[in-house]
Amino acid sequence: MTDECELCAPDMVLIEDEFAYVRYDNNSLSKGHVLAVPRRHVADFFEMTAAEKAAILRLLDRARAHIAREHSPDGYNIGVNIGRAGGQSRMHVHVHLIPRYAGDVADPRGGIRCVLAKQG
Repeated sequence: MTDECELCAPDMVLIEDEFAYVRYDNNSLSKGHVLAVPRRHVADFFEMTAAEKAAILRLLDRARAHIAREHSPDGYNIGVNIGRAGGQSRMHVHVHLIPRYAGDVADPRGGIRCVLAKQG
């Protein structure tokens, strides 16, 4: 745990277990956008333990069920930013579960692949 890491101090917890928790995203992109976060301060997704990765996946399943009941989205995106070049701004692993709704963008084809524009 580091004093300056907001994710080391669980807040707005929706679901939890001994290894991880799910909270609402402070900068929500859609209704129901949540983060699954390991309790241990670890920056890189690939440096989580097997138990932490399993906990994250279990909690994502539980969060999806909650979001489905509360918001009835039409789809989802799951995303992890790893390293600054990958867009990570908080150096504590967090997995985004972003509910998607019909019409939320003009053309959703390509999903997360649209992050990088095709290079000539």
